[in-house]
Amino acid sequence: MIEFIQQFNPVTQAFFATLFTWGVTAAGAALVFFTRAVDKKLMDSMLGFAAGVMIAASFWSLLAPGIEMADQLGQTPWLTAVIGFMGGGIFMRTIDAFLPHLHPSLSIEKSEGIKTSWQRSTLLVLAITLHNIPEGLAVGVAFGAVAAGLPAASIGGAIALAIGIGIQNFPEGSAVSMPLRREGMSKWKSFLLGQSSGIVEPIAGVAGALFVLKMQNILPYALCFAAGAMIFVVVEELIPESQRSYENIDMVTMATMLGFSVMMILDVSLG
Repeated sequence: MIEFIQQFNPVTQAFFATLFTWGVTAAGAALVFFTRAVDKKLMDSMLGFAAGVMIAASFWSLLAPGIEMADQLGQTPWLTAVIGFMGGGIFMRTIDAFLPHLHPSLSIEKSEGIKTSWQRSTLLVLAITLHNIPEGLAVGVAFGAVAAGLPAASIGGAIALAIGIGIQNFPEGSAVSMPLRREGMSKWKSFLLGQSSGIVEPIAGVAGALFVLKMQNILPYALCFAAGAMIFVVVEELIPESQRSYENIDMVTMATMLGFSVMMILDVSLG
């Protein structure tokens, strides 16, 4: 598989990889064709698993390679890591503060960002879309980094990241479509809105790859930036959302650790 992917340029690789992650989002949204609701314990566990995958991906696929690249390029590794990591978090916090969105388990009165009269369905899609921006960006930057030829970046590691992001996108797609279906929306409309939250990933992926190809000196910053943006999403949304039901907290914690382990295995074995 790696040999096949290597025949394409990094931008095309990032595009195909993020099409895959979008496709898994659509697969999660497609659950509405089979049921109106997913068991609460299962959904919480899936969200916890997704959080574990993103935490592991942030370190193994982004932050650690970024620090190694900074050292290879003669930068101060810890300073590069801090600037990039915190920059990613600040970027996501700024978008979070202004973009109208609604977390799936909350009432519309608790929507965040600039107040609007937009429908609940639109706000739900925007919430998951907000999450998918750093995910698509991370995949794009990872494939773009391979073209720099630095030892810290590998095509296997980029593929592992795309697979991990894809896996954790499954519950995110269902987290949009399921609430809409429960509220009486048709199966097809619930599905279309659920999968639409993943459209931003190919866009962000291609943009990330193009950006680092044009400015390879900022590669370490870009990788750490993507890591910071992903950790913001995990801490601000996925972990709190997965642990709203306190009785499920032990199961969710183990699911989070399992997700971390799966992503770690993918990155170490393929990277």
